[in-house]
Amino acid sequence: MKGTNLKIFIITGLSGSGKSTALAVFEDAGFYCVDNLPVALLPKFLELPMDSRSEIAGLAFVMDIREKQFLSHYREVFKILNNTGYRYKILYLEADETVLLQRYSMTRRQHPLSQEKNLLESIRAEKEQLKSIKAASETIINTSRFNVHELKAAISETLQKSESQAIVNILVQSFGFKYGIPLDSDLLIDVRFLANPYFIPKLKLLDGESEAIKAYILNRPTARQFLKKYLELLDYLIPLYEKDGRAYLTITVGCTGGRHRSVTIAREIFKHIKKKGKSVKIAHRDIDR
Repeated sequence: MKGTNLKIFIITGLSGSGKSTALAVFEDAGFYCVDNLPVALLPKFLELPMDSRSEIAGLAFVMDIREKQFLSHYREVFKILNNTGYRYKILYLEADETVLLQRYSMTRRQHPLSQEKNLLESIRAEKEQLKSIKAASETIINTSRFNVHELKAAISETLQKSESQAIVNILVQSFGFKYGIPLDSDLLIDVRFLANPYFIPKLKLLDGESEAIKAYILNRPTARQFLKKYLELLDYLIPLYEKDGRAYLTITVGCTGGRHRSVTIAREIFKHIKKKGKSVKIAHRDIDR
């Protein structure tokens, strides 16, 4: 499933808060659902081929403290997902202490942390342990006032809102400073510090899409180091723009004339973003001037 655009939801939160009910809503919505998958196995699971993936609306996983390594491994695993281009959202469910006590009393289930604590102490300990992932969650729902049907409706509404959020459309555009800065630029990078092939007679008439120009620019340590650092920055920023609900993002790359260096670097940025599975286009404003 690598490179897929399937939506991925991680459902987590307090024991007894309704995660199983939430997972049922996702299953009814056409999601492939897995309960209590060890978090360390998530990247491997996503690499598995699925013949029917075109018919799947997305993937939903319940992950919580029932799995002993969840809290110690989830940050590392979620970082791997980010670095490999997977898009995911964390849905966190919670409930008031009195409500959780009532629910456990009705079901007579054992709390995952109850081996050395009474029920109230277990609930409070779990709440403390899950603080960090709660802070990282896109959506937090307190289920205290919901019955089963109302909770299903609230989860369905959350899912519908997520479905309606537009994917950010990214444009990578090269340009020449001598012709002016693009007015619609959101992120602008000046690459005039790179070696300029314009001053090499046999390269002057070529453009940045030619293999000779690419080799001249990209084979230099400065260019390679710059790209590594700038692409890491974009990997950090683009998800933030997505989370903010941005519909369009324009990344502009400028050199003196917009024909050589900016074109080559813009192409490398485009390839990187496309490899991440994002919606991205490329344009060279001044390549023919």
